Amino acid sequence: METKLNKTLLEQGLELPLMEEFYTIQGEGFHTGKPAYFIRVGGCDVGCHWCDVKESWDASLHPLTSADIIVENAAKFPGKAVVVTGGEPSMYNMDYITKQFIRKGIQTFIETSGAYHLTGIWDWVCLSPKKTSPPLKENYTKANELKIIIHNKNDFEWAEQNAQFVNKDCSLFLQPEWSKSKEMMPLIVDYVMANPKWNVSLQTHKYMNIP
Repeated sequence: METKLNKTLLEQGLELPLMEEFYTIQGEGFHTGKPAYFIRVGGCDVGCHWCDVKESWDASLHPLTSADIIVENAAKFPGKAVVVTGGEPSMYNMDYITKQFIRKGIQTFIETSGAYHLTGIWDWVCLSPKKTSPPLKENYTKANELKIIIHNKNDFEWAEQNAQFVNKDCSLFLQPEWSKSKEMMPLIVDYVMANPKWNVSLQTHKYMNIP
């Protein structure tokens, strides 16, 4: 009975498999440098080999947590923005929790591969497509920001393929995969200078030694 109840609460988005939550500075992409409350949900089947949070993949390892509690925790901090990431947050029903954030006057940002139907009400959608499980076509038009991780030279072509599908107001970013940053950064710099529709994104939180 308890298992069925938990499944129902999960399906309704009243509970989420919470891996971690913390208040910090947004380290990458369009909102770099801004304070935000990060909510990392567990569960992902996209399977990026270079993923730096593989411990998030198995949702069963992370406790189902009340969405109301998550909202209350976020509301305690002065920065009124939340970043929902993962794992892969589009696997879950985000309708309820985003409505509660909005009621608290908190902006809602999501970082997603776009591999699943996107639920919830979002002030900002960061779409970061992965080759192993590309985004649904419907999610490209919802993206405010397209962030492509550059792990090798072929990823520049992947970036251009994805850029064809987003709207004209979408901000475009190329970000080096952390373990290849020294190797890829010169290539990214040259590419952005030659293709100025793109911007460089860095994982500045790693330089600041913050989560």
